[in-house]
Amino acid sequence: MPALDLTDPVALGGAGDRNAARGQRVSTRLLFLIVGIANATWAPLVPLVKDRAGLDAAGLGLLLLTFGVGSILAMPSAGAAAARLGFRPVLLAGTLALGLALPVLAVGAGLVTLTLALLLFGAGMGAVDCVMNLQAVAVERRSGHPMMSGFHGLYSLGCILGALIASGLLAAGLGAGWSVLLLTAGIGALFAAAWPGILPTERAGAQGGPAFALPRGPVLVLGLLCFAVFLTEGAALDWSALFLIQQRGLDPAWAALGYAAFSVTMTAGRLAGDRVVARLGRRSVVVLGGLLAAAGLALSVLVPAWEAALAGYALVGAGCANIVPVLFTAAGRQRAMPESVAVPAVTTLGYAGVLAGPALIGFAAQALGLPAALLIVAALLVGVAAAGRSLRV
Repeated sequence: MPALDLTDPVALGGAGDRNAARGQRVSTRLLFLIVGIANATWAPLVPLVKDRAGLDAAGLGLLLLTFGVGSILAMPSAGAAAARLGFRPVLLAGTLALGLALPVLAVGAGLVTLTLALLLFGAGMGAVDCVMNLQAVAVERRSGHPMMSGFHGLYSLGCILGALIASGLLAAGLGAGWSVLLLTAGIGALFAAAWPGILPTERAGAQGGPAFALPRGPVLVLGLLCFAVFLTEGAALDWSALFLIQQRGLDPAWAALGYAAFSVTMTAGRLAGDRVVARLGRRSVVVLGGLLAAAGLALSVLVPAWEAALAGYALVGAGCANIVPVLFTAAGRQRAMPESVAVPAVTTLGYAGVLAGPALIGFAAQALGLPAALLIVAALLVGVAAAGRSLRV
């Protein structure tokens, strides 16, 4: 396995104006917050879309696939566009796509309309996700200090805030249309606040490169590690409740506690992650995080008590929290591929883990049982930890 160099021999320029640097950090945090809120805004719309379109479970699954298709198609082109035009136009286009798609998803009924809106929503999410990580790599590099975990923590916080606000608005009887319009207006206000700190064209376009290239060398390794960690996150989201009900006899009303435990430790771990990375180093964070997450899944599966399962999912969240931010930092610092190609490639492979992971776990569970399928995921996390030993700091 090739060594992954996390050193930072290239700076983006001089120290710069302190206020400008602060504005860039705030802007980056707001972009991550926006993506989290947008993601949480879509979640409560899924059952409403299913009912309005008259879909069964299989039909809904096919419809949801268009979100992933839009995201994966948008990411490489977003990276290439950011390298040529700068971050601002691409982020503006992606945010406008979110703002246009979400209201349609809230009130639209026709299958064609919903499919096109979800494709647009996925493309917007993919474009913003890709370019905000490019900005995060650049801002972190300028600062000379670990910052990526904190940025990703704002995404997790945005998911929580968005879910709470969306649930509150719907519970107040505003209806899906007005609730989504208010959340979309909030996203627009946050983007306007972020605009001054988005990196300008000349900085974003410093690196060229092809619009798309297959990941190779360390970028491929980083992408595969992201795939494994995102697959684990997908397993926690899509399979934890079923595991607690079927394997631990937990009442369905409480089955969401597994993902809640995972989300709380994930968010807290990321918000504190920059200090953890600074103290332990990036390589240790990947190694220890992978082992901790693997131990958490093993605890959930091997100890026959629902309390142990909840504790295990909490360990999974804590272990996974800072691995992906470290891998994005590494993607921006390797020299095998241009940054504008490497970061989208790693992001795309990570999204593939989220999209394909639940299905792969389902196939394994069908053949071997759900506990065995989750232990396979734990083995993948041990592999992530082993690969982390090759990170050269």
